[in-house]
Amino acid sequence: MVDKLTTEQGKLLLQIARDSIRLHLGLEPLLASSARDCEPPGDYATFVTLKKYGELRGCIGSLVATEPVCSSVRQNADKAAFHDSRFSPLTIAEIEDISIDVSILTPSKPLEYHDHEDLINKLRPGIDGVTIRKGLAGATFLPQVWQQLPSAEVFLGHLCRKAGLAATAWRDSHLDVETYQVQCFEEGKR
Repeated sequence: MVDKLTTEQGKLLLQIARDSIRLHLGLEPLLASSARDCEPPGDYATFVTLKKYGELRGCIGSLVATEPVCSSVRQNADKAAFHDSRFSPLTIAEIEDISIDVSILTPSKPLEYHDHEDLINKLRPGIDGVTIRKGLAGATFLPQVWQQLPSAEVFLGHLCRKAGLAATAWRDSHLDVETYQVQCFEEGKR
């Protein structure tokens, strides 16, 4: 599990994400510059998820920590808002309508399994984020995705499609599977 960040550190990361987007849009930041420079200890992989009225509006992150957590959150917030290929870039008109989630990830661990039934039995809905790979194809779902796809079979089918594979690839072939957990900080619903 992630070395737990405090609620205050989580609030700071959420503000850093929002300020990064605001600055990109040419708006004033909400945090004082001294607060923006505060760095929680440790390097963590992060994901930033944007929602508009509860619907996904962007989500970008990394599975491996390559920089300090605040820098990672800034970059992923900008990418989620302006470079998620599934959505048009966020506009100034939308900034007040989005809510932000920041996920801090544990390192991924390989999940050994024998067959598709064993895979289903080893996944922990709502706890595990899952990454699949087959050749050059790969994709991940954060643990929060279990809320929309609570059945392991449906979850894996959608994850396979996200990777560009057949929805049944998890059942029909052996995939490389890794799991991780997150500590998620969420803004209030908008």
